[in-house]
Amino acid sequence: MRLSNVRAAVGVAAVLAAVAALLLAYPQHSLTAALRGISIWWDVLFPALLPFFIISEVLLGFGIVHFFGTMLDPLMRPLFRIPGIGGFAMALGFASGYPVGARLTSQLWEQKLISRVEGERLVAFITTSDPIFLIGAVSVGFFRDAGLAVILGVAHYGSALLIGLGMRFYGREEERAEQAALRPAEAAPQSWSAVYAHRSPRPVLMRAFQAMHGARVKDGRPIGVLLSGAVKSAIQMNFVVGGLVVFFSVVLEVLTSAGVMSALHAGIGSLLQLFGLPQALSQAVVSGLFEVTLGAKASAADAALPLAGKAAVAAFVLSWAGLSVHAQIVSLLSGTPLRYAPFAVARLAHGLLAALAVTVLWGPLQPLRAAAGQTAAAFMSSSPAHDAWTYALPGGLALLALALALLALAAAAVRLLQRLLQRGFAE
Repeated sequence: MRLSNVRAAVGVAAVLAAVAALLLAYPQHSLTAALRGISIWWDVLFPALLPFFIISEVLLGFGIVHFFGTMLDPLMRPLFRIPGIGGFAMALGFASGYPVGARLTSQLWEQKLISRVEGERLVAFITTSDPIFLIGAVSVGFFRDAGLAVILGVAHYGSALLIGLGMRFYGREEERAEQAALRPAEAAPQSWSAVYAHRSPRPVLMRAFQAMHGARVKDGRPIGVLLSGAVKSAIQMNFVVGGLVVFFSVVLEVLTSAGVMSALHAGIGSLLQLFGLPQALSQAVVSGLFEVTLGAKASAADAALPLAGKAAVAAFVLSWAGLSVHAQIVSLLSGTPLRYAPFAVARLAHGLLAALAVTVLWGPLQPLRAAAGQTAAAFMSSSPAHDAWTYALPGGLALLALALALLALAAAAVRLLQRLLQRGFAE
């Protein structure tokens, strides 16, 4: 065993022993934090994640994912250097939020539809908050400002796409070396869209249906078995998510009670001052480093602070996603060779970009924010946050359908442009 591995194991054991000692020293605080974490999981995460976990499994089994993979390949490969099947993962990840995108990425790798580098590129930018949480919980529930969702949404999802464009340059040399070292039969996994290549004379729609049929035949499970397996897997994953949320909620509480977080608060506060943000927002940043819901709620707590600064911190917290979500991602990817380091770097870059985007776009997007706030006020009841969560599932499915439709239109436009260019060069 390498010395570095031994040191890492000893370090992890020491940290866990210290946390266990703090649990014994602050039992009441630990119980309160655990109950709060269970409440967050049961009231918010469990009902929001379970349908999408099930849907992703069923759509894979039926070959729907492969269908969209073939349709979206002309768009996703040039932009993000991932197969078209990653376009469906991106749409599902954006619509359903973390950690559903990571779950689908691991399933794509297990079915040999993406390589390791492609999986690391994909999970780095599709791990985002879902729009329902961003609108219903953060903008309406915490900030009491539905119009703020416009600024947060543009910053959050726009910077995620920028991360995706940047990640296309990640792992290129490694990818070339792997492909050169392997024999053709052992080459990196290919998508179904690669099987039905672009230059085939058959129409793309026909190739997409063939890819879907091939995936369904390869899966082979009856509908009842497929659905029961999807439900079982989704419930297991949801309990893993819940356990990690409770764990990090307790860890954050006992570290705060023991005074360990004071130094971190001071350091973060100094950094915030360097960027012109109030030092009082350090608590929100520190909470968000561990758990996204706690951090987003803390960013909106102090009404006396400037709204622009609070929104920038909220955007950072939503994009960084918290160590609780990071642990969920690591757990979901544990059966694959996908590495954590690229994901962590991408999360930090996403958080910083989102905060910067809020600062830059705060003035120009104020008219849209005001219009969105007025529209939301006309449709929401006296409990707007409850309204948002009531429509979480249908809203999420509608957003997924809209994202797929827009991606398909963009892919069709790219395909048409390629044909026009080919004809132009031929003439």
